[in-house]
Amino acid sequence: MCAPYITGTSGPAFDLRTAPAMSPTSPVPTLSPQARLSDFFQGLGLLGRASGLIFRSRRLFVLSALCAAVTAVALVGLAWLLWNHAPRLLGSLWTLPDSWYGRGAWYTLLVLTSLVLWVVGANIVPPLLLAPLQDPISEVTESLCGGGEGPPFSLAGFMRGIVTGVAHTLARLFFLVAGLTLLLPLHLIPGVGSVLWTVLGGLWTMTWMAGEFLAAPMTRHLYPFAEVRRMLRERRALCLGLGAGVYVLLWLPILNTFFLPVAIVAGTLLYRGLRQAGVLPPPPSGQAGGGALK
Repeated sequence: MCAPYITGTSGPAFDLRTAPAMSPTSPVPTLSPQARLSDFFQGLGLLGRASGLIFRSRRLFVLSALCAAVTAVALVGLAWLLWNHAPRLLGSLWTLPDSWYGRGAWYTLLVLTSLVLWVVGANIVPPLLLAPLQDPISEVTESLCGGGEGPPFSLAGFMRGIVTGVAHTLARLFFLVAGLTLLLPLHLIPGVGSVLWTVLGGLWTMTWMAGEFLAAPMTRHLYPFAEVRRMLRERRALCLGLGAGVYVLLWLPILNTFFLPVAIVAGTLLYRGLRQAGVLPPPPSGQAGGGALK
């Protein structure tokens, strides 16, 4: 049987058996070592890259479908609660005025406050319900990026991962709520106060979202939370792009049920991109699994 050689009109024969195999395109984004304003759009594009990876991986798709089902129930429940209780809550703080302009201001405040509260609730309830699935999604993503395998499965490690994931999620949610609470006095400014609170609250939430989903893989690799804060500070445009993309995704019907798995995958891709660019130092632990409260 003849060997598979390719010959041309000149030069030595090329043996296909010894040719290097072509590797598939890596899903890891190529990031600039230096921060740029245009990084915002690259951060925004991470969601499309993450969505494509989910549909190419059966494991990621199954985990994402499970997350989507739980998220859909949570989002509908949040909408129902706000629809039924937000007017009464606002009415207890500010009675509905009789004048037309007073009513206009009252309903404007109701809508703006309900929008922000819905986004905040969407970032509190689903992550808490799905905390045990966040690490598996991130781990599968890293394996598709060519990451090393984590430690072998053990029941003790699994339970420790659940406790650590829930504890870190609660800690990050505290910072989200604390930031929005500090902005509440803006409502006291006549006219523009509620608008300012909505805009600044939205920007704070976007930044927090980037930190939330970047922290997921970094926590597994035992990075201290100070490193997450450093990335948010030094790569502000890049992280804000990711957070803005997740924020917008929350407002797209049907697609918003997938916001959590897409955001987890996108945050993991961002982590790997920062590592590849040399912006992040090697992880304190060589193991991909586990975590530590920092």
